[in-house]
Amino acid sequence: MHDLIVAVGLFLVIEGLIYAIAPASMKKMAQILPQIPDNQLRNIGLIAVVIGVGLVWLIRG
Repeated sequence: MHDLIVAVGLFLVIEGLIYAIAPASMKKMAQILPQIPDNQLRNIGLIAVVIGVGLVWLIRG
């Protein structure tokens, strides 16, 4: 449970940094997202999940 809370905290830090460093880019991204097909967004999400699980597996073994 401790690791899950740490992971959520790190996620919030990264998200917060993106909004703090580049708010204009985030607004532009929000306008572009509805134009991207659902399948492409789903594939990008699945790729991100696989990379994330791979990184955790490498680090935590």
